[in-house]
Amino acid sequence: MSTAFAHQQKILVAVVGVGLVGSEFITQLLSIPAKVSPFKLVCVTSSSRTLLAGKENPITPNAPWKSLLAESKAPADLRQLTAQLTQLVAQKERVALVDNTSSEEVAALYPTWLKEGINVVTPNKKAFSGEAELFAKILSASQQSGAKFLNEATVGAGLPVVAPLKELLATGDKIIKIEGVFSGTMSYIFNEFSTGKPDGPAFSSVVAIAREKGYTEPHPADDLNGFDVARKLTILSRLISSAPSAATSTLPSLQSFASVQTASLIPAALEGIATGDEFIKRLPEFDEEFAKLRVEASKENKVLRFVGVVDVAGGQVRAGLEKYPIDHPFATSLGGSDNIIMFHTKRYSPRPLIIQGAGAGAAVTAMGVLGDLLKL
Repeated sequence: MSTAFAHQQKILVAVVGVGLVGSEFITQLLSIPAKVSPFKLVCVTSSSRTLLAGKENPITPNAPWKSLLAESKAPADLRQLTAQLTQLVAQKERVALVDNTSSEEVAALYPTWLKEGINVVTPNKKAFSGEAELFAKILSASQQSGAKFLNEATVGAGLPVVAPLKELLATGDKIIKIEGVFSGTMSYIFNEFSTGKPDGPAFSSVVAIAREKGYTEPHPADDLNGFDVARKLTILSRLISSAPSAATSTLPSLQSFASVQTASLIPAALEGIATGDEFIKRLPEFDEEFAKLRVEASKENKVLRFVGVVDVAGGQVRAGLEKYPIDHPFATSLGGSDNIIMFHTKRYSPRPLIIQGAGAGAAVTAMGVLGDLLKL
């Protein structure tokens, strides 16, 4: 890491959310040698408590921050945190708030923070894929104060997806289409289920194993509904539509991720089943239907993949099951729960720019967040 950082004004960092990603992020942040670290960790907030260390004695790499946080008498109070960070900005400090939650309540505060000059870095998809009005407020607050919001980890965890898209747009390239396997869960399921052969394991057993391995949510319907993919597509689509070069974009303006054309894989009869256990028990009733799709694909020498598409040329944003030839990168390049994203642009044509790798996991997600923080 460049020692140039050591001579810059330090960025004061407040972290909200200390779950899997949050804890890993703090570990990575504190592992940067103090001599060259451009950061001071001044505050950590969990769902119930706050540990405010302040800029004079920030949290050090050897500090037992978890036990200090657990013993802290200060409750988690985002309003108070906002006031404290605003005060630091008024003292001409550079301040960044890192939101490692998936909370809508926290996401709703981004415009307030940005307006006050507090930079926001986050893997939380809610603000960028929720209501269009909140996204518009975030853009406007950032333009108004000059504070930045960085959200690389909202699309492919640690994979560089958002930054390359921003660069393509900023340098005047024309996006034709972005397509990809954006869900680690769906990636694993269809890599196992559809290999190009007409037979293979039953769909329900693949989903059950994915759940046991921790690849799915406790309730697999939360993955099979395709909402996670729809959120990521909304983020990319809005980035394209809000770029200065996109005055003539034909993409639909998405009211929220619910506006994406999403083909859910939840059989209609299983919609609304309350528990994951019950869902897994009933899923074998539909194995035959999924097997039929696999046989049809195999006859055409194709595999099934759950993909997301932002089709700028066709003016469409969609997520669903599609067929790809057995020699296509979506068939040959994926392993485990990898993500793969293809950018078809005027410059990257006819051969697209391809980004692939682990698209989930605490370590790579935290790395994506820390990478954004370093961009500040």
